[in-house]
Amino acid sequence: MNQGKRVGIVGAGNVGATVAYSLAMLGACHEIILRDNKIDIARGKALDMSQAASAVRSHTIVTVAEEMSDLSDCDVVIVTAGSPRLPGMSRDDLLMINANITREVILGVARYSPNAIIIMVSNPLDAMTYVALKESGFERSRVIGMAGILDSSRMASFIQEKLGYGGGQIRASVMGGHGDDMVPLPRYSTVAGVPLADILNRDEIDEIITRTRNGGAEIVSYLKTGSAYYAPAKATSIMVEAILKDTKQIYPCAVFLDGEYGFSDVVSGVPVMLGANGAEKIIEITLDDAEKEMFRGSCESVKTLIETLNKNNFFEGE
Repeated sequence: MNQGKRVGIVGAGNVGATVAYSLAMLGACHEIILRDNKIDIARGKALDMSQAASAVRSHTIVTVAEEMSDLSDCDVVIVTAGSPRLPGMSRDDLLMINANITREVILGVARYSPNAIIIMVSNPLDAMTYVALKESGFERSRVIGMAGILDSSRMASFIQEKLGYGGGQIRASVMGGHGDDMVPLPRYSTVAGVPLADILNRDEIDEIITRTRNGGAEIVSYLKTGSAYYAPAKATSIMVEAILKDTKQIYPCAVFLDGEYGFSDVVSGVPVMLGANGAEKIIEITLDDAEKEMFRGSCESVKTLIETLNKNNFFEGE
């Protein structure tokens, strides 16, 4: 299934390196190419991972792109490059710094891997996915943001912690932007098929929703000098595997909306079918009035970031 498949990863920090390791252990592709401005560190990690792959008899090799031109003919390119979110820093603070980094990276990807599917991981996630789409000129199905799988897994983990049982049988659902305005959907969340509302009371569910929204910040507060990377990396590798294996599975991902859910010219997290062509289908689920209002607020938050980019003439001349 992975014959000749190449996955590029731009940014070999904690998230990028852990994505690479996860994919190498799965044998999900033939080659993983790391690109980082710290080339020797990328080389060391690539060697280490290649040796780990040999230990589990995976035939994935991990190499390093010294120049952007080395990141050529990739099937998937994951972008984790950017300034990290530090304690006390909002996702909004990262906006202009990471938009410029994203533009530089995406122009290189579009030039050297013009048929790739791009998975954005850099924050603020939804705005960076929007930047990547505009800068690449790719169709919207090939530029996807990783957030929904991560946020849903955080919610599922908090549900399991609250219940004390149900591990592996919990399906949590989160839509909207990757930030404080995300939209956890307890109505679409189940434990072994049993609706969450039949197991937990309203206060318990509200507590889980609040903790899910603050899931990243909670980890940052403990780590002090960095942010989460195991769960974000695993969520990303799940997306890559679905694309490379053309599984057509449905996952919540950040995509450009063009009329879906009543919104256009904005990126937000919605259920999509992932396959060889990227986000091949956007699934429109029925939202009640309260959920619609939360989703509207989430989209408006992302639109505010896009407006900030426009005010700074970020897209001018394109």
